[in-house]
Amino acid sequence: MTLADLRIIFLGTPDFAVASLDALVQAGCTIVGVVTAPDKPAGRGMNLTESAVKKYAVSKGLNVLQPEKLKNPLFLEELKALKADVQVVVAFRMLPVVVWDMPPMGTINVHGSLLPQYRGAAPINWAVINGEKVTGVTTFKLQHAIDTGDILLQTPIPIGENETAGELHDRMMLVGASTLVDTIKGLLDGSIVAKRQEEVIPSTVYRLPFTDEGQPIVVDGNLLAENALKHAPKIFTETCQIDWNQSKESIHNKIRGLSPYPAAFTFINEKKLKIFACTKEIATHNIVVGTISTDNKTYLKFSCKDGYIYVTDLQLEGKKRMPVEEFLRGFRL
Repeated sequence: MTLADLRIIFLGTPDFAVASLDALVQAGCTIVGVVTAPDKPAGRGMNLTESAVKKYAVSKGLNVLQPEKLKNPLFLEELKALKADVQVVVAFRMLPVVVWDMPPMGTINVHGSLLPQYRGAAPINWAVINGEKVTGVTTFKLQHAIDTGDILLQTPIPIGENETAGELHDRMMLVGASTLVDTIKGLLDGSIVAKRQEEVIPSTVYRLPFTDEGQPIVVDGNLLAENALKHAPKIFTETCQIDWNQSKESIHNKIRGLSPYPAAFTFINEKKLKIFACTKEIATHNIVVGTISTDNKTYLKFSCKDGYIYVTDLQLEGKKRMPVEEFLRGFRL
């Protein structure tokens, strides 16, 4: 079977998914259906807005399905009638078994981490927040438990010291698209063999609780157990508030890990201040953490337990996002 012979149903909604769909189209794959979110009202006029994936699919003349409910019998019949060999899901909602188990080759998911690390809804954000130096993209077969299916292909991606989650997202979008196409090709020519996640755990980021000799593994005086796996749960508002009692490194990582959305924040003059970018300074001081200092011209900094965080890109509640110099021209502390 060739790429052109393979019948694919693609499921996705945001811009991140468009890159993967386009890569499949450019590779010559036959996309028999595109499933995406229903049009939703947005903006001041609350006009119906199409998803990024729908806009792309329509521009390419692809068959678009927009079910409100994925278990709707009419939708399931329509899906079955497309006779897909395989389904691909990128940045879409959770699928019921009746959907992901339908095609003979199963359903392939593109996930923004090197599984089994960072299973969950926000893998890109949490990798940056936790100060990881490397993350990656994983293609895997969907199974019942979230992000636990057999791994097909993985591509590592280095994370820059000052790189934001938004910047990493944009790079990962392209890497993920390329990895997906390589996965489809590998499945067709037999060069890819699915592996259980337990078989591909990198020793550099995960260690089993016991050595080959049956002894517990101890790192820096602490027992290293199976909870060494890191997770990527949904991010809530309380996750985004900055704790100035933390180290400059932790705060710096949180700010870039939540930039540009939903954005780390603190309060200034009882108004929420979102911080999108910053630099850090090592310093020993006896200033109360969270204290604000500024020259009212070029810098605005907050004290933390081992130094200072200099804000460089910010947005005060009720104002637009701007560089710190512009902000200080109209603000006095």
